[in-house]
Amino acid sequence: MKQQFLDAMSKAANSVTVVTTDGPAGKVGVTVSAMCSVSVEDPAPTILVCIHKDSPACEAIRQNAAFCANLLGEDQTHISDSFAGRLEAKGEQKFDCATWKKLATGVPVLDGALAAFDCMLLHEHLVRSHRIFIGAIQCVESADAGKPLLYHDRRYGRTEALGL
Repeated sequence: MKQQFLDAMSKAANSVTVVTTDGPAGKVGVTVSAMCSVSVEDPAPTILVCIHKDSPACEAIRQNAAFCANLLGEDQTHISDSFAGRLEAKGEQKFDCATWKKLATGVPVLDGALAAFDCMLLHEHLVRSHRIFIGAIQCVESADAGKPLLYHDRRYGRTEALGL
């Protein structure tokens, strides 16, 4: 069942996001494909990200109580690879792959992200192998143009016009 589930989930096309945090627990980041909006209602819109419970990012986000979901553009595969552990960079060295800034929460925000959602941690839930983090957005940035980096069938992909 597990392999069937993984194979079936690989058919979904997901945007690639690098989730970052910084604070007393340190500066950490991880690549994820599970990020989505939860609610736009006041007092702040919310998003969720899902991260494997064994990732160092989980405990860091819990202790720092803030994170940023950096939505990658199609030309940013090297950033995804760095934070997915596919390159030799370890720990904070992963951040050397790009330029970063800080917004409201003080966590690293990717300069040039397609979109960035700077969040305070609102809720967290452990569901078997993954921790779901729900963040209240404190600041959001969005590029004027660009297309998202997609992950489908266990590889990167790009969007194409639908041609309607």
